[in-house]
Amino acid sequence: MRCVLFFLLAAALFADVRQCGCDPARPETLRARECSLCNEADKADPKADVFFLKDINPRKPNRWLALPRVHGAAGHPLHSLPRVMQTKLWQEAIAKAKEVWGPEAWGIAYNGEVHRTQCHGHVHIGKLLAGLAPGKFYDAASPAGIRIPADGTGIWFHPVAGGKKIRVHFGEGITETALLR
Repeated sequence: MRCVLFFLLAAALFADVRQCGCDPARPETLRARECSLCNEADKADPKADVFFLKDINPRKPNRWLALPRVHGAAGHPLHSLPRVMQTKLWQEAIAKAKEVWGPEAWGIAYNGEVHRTQCHGHVHIGKLLAGLAPGKFYDAASPAGIRIPADGTGIWFHPVAGGKKIRVHFGEGITETALLR
């Protein structure tokens, strides 16, 4: 148990990618592990605003990632994307989640900036775990109502009211734990 706790603490302490040095204009900078999703964004279809990858982490066999193709500022925080791009990311991620997990069993999570291990902004798509405590949340009528906090914390969301609304949980650092690994 102590080893697991140490690993989780170490991962949280060393995951901060806000000052990532990757630069798409200098491909050699994209070789770092934390820049591998930037590399994938450069390979994605240039006509696509959003693309999907199966999570290659063997501890997360049920997960997909949704990513904007565009690169952002250091750390690529999603809150720095234009609102129209954020909405498009949510719409496409939700469509993929419904395709994989059905209309009401899905969840989407965006880890807080300090807890991400990849600098290119991305969201996790997976099956929502049952019985989670609600914490702080609001209900959005559509993907356009989903807001990413500018304070660097994460969000996770899922369908409620028979899929008619989206419950957005906020104020947390590590949010992907709401999803089946």
